[in-house]
Amino acid sequence: MPATAIDIGTYSIKAVVAKPGKKPSISRTALIKNSSELAFPKDEMQAEKMLQAVDQIFHDHKLPKTDVYLSLPEEIVSTKVIYLPPLSDAELASAIDWQAEQHIPIPLNQLTLEYKVLYRPQKKEKDQPMRVLLVGTRKSIVELYTDIFTSLGIQPKIMETQVFSIIRALGFEASDPTTLLVHLGADNTQLAIIDQTELKLATNKKGGGTILTKAIQQAVSNVTPQQAEEYKHSYGMQQEQLQGKIAQILMPALEPLVQEIVKTLRYYNNEQPQSPVTRILLTGGTAQMPGIVSYFTQQTNLEVLLAAPFAGTTGEIPEEDQQSYVVCNGLLMIEKIK
Repeated sequence: MPATAIDIGTYSIKAVVAKPGKKPSISRTALIKNSSELAFPKDEMQAEKMLQAVDQIFHDHKLPKTDVYLSLPEEIVSTKVIYLPPLSDAELASAIDWQAEQHIPIPLNQLTLEYKVLYRPQKKEKDQPMRVLLVGTRKSIVELYTDIFTSLGIQPKIMETQVFSIIRALGFEASDPTTLLVHLGADNTQLAIIDQTELKLATNKKGGGTILTKAIQQAVSNVTPQQAEEYKHSYGMQQEQLQGKIAQILMPALEPLVQEIVKTLRYYNNEQPQSPVTRILLTGGTAQMPGIVSYFTQQTNLEVLLAAPFAGTTGEIPEEDQQSYVVCNGLLMIEKIK
């Protein structure tokens, strides 16, 4: 039976219909502009706006409503990898609330918390800490988010934070070099470091494609938002296009993100000198901007690659906007449902 994966961003809503599994067989993809311009609702009024946008993609593209897999925006999720002395499962369960208070900026009475042991050292590794992944969300916002789908007669079968879907979609292997994943969205950029398939660091930063579009609007007279978007997607960071004028406009807007990337690399490499980051992998709709791969290569002096989000799928693969579907593809690769 096919499942429908949904990823809601501030700029667009993406959907993939496929037979789920390790290698999803895709039957349909859909991408529409998000008329609500919201990735998540903060109140009932915003929830109503989002409901209309979600209803549009299901109605216009006749998406199945029986098995719906839903991504949770990183803006409402706090993800943290913590290091602890080796504990048993029972000891960790007793300590986890206190750890959450220290690391997750959400009061416990408002928090939905999940955790996973990433690494527990063997007894002979006395000096090694255990690594635990904490994922916290604010109950009230998640309830508003899921109520949107319930109102449409949809009970999401799976909900997962975006970064895990992306990692799964890209099929990391133990032999891969330590990688900084940069997911460039419309309003936010997710940074995650993966070493031997394990998530070692995850953070979410403000800034993405929308800021770049606005920079073009402000710099070029009499340009509509749609025209600015077209300039960005057509010319991007290519110095040989339009005498490099668009690239020159975009550089100052990209600089804060470059600084965040460099800061993240410096922090991680200092903490883990035995396995430093040696490559960067770009995903997300903004990653399709011309010239951005070479630009980040110049700024970081690392190998920078554009991800292949459909590498692990079969079926009806879209020719355009492939990077925008990476979250949906990763959702559909979940093999077992608890």
